[in-house]
Amino acid sequence: MRRFLSACLIAAALIGGSCALTGCVVVAPRPARVWVPGYWSPGHVWVEGNWRYR
Repeated sequence: MRRFLSACLIAAALIGGSCALTGCVVVAPRPARVWVPGYWSPGHVWVEGNWRYR
C-alpha cells in the first residue's frame, strides 16, 4: 500500500510540474455586453438605449 501511495504521489507531482511548465493557457473571452445610450438619429427620431454585444 505504501508503494502504491508513493507512485500516486510521484505521478501527481509529475503532472503538476508539467502543467506548471506549459505556461499561460489562453482562453477566448466571452463577448461582453455593453450599454449603448440613447441618441437622436437622423430625422429627429429618438433611439432608446439598449444592450449590445461587443
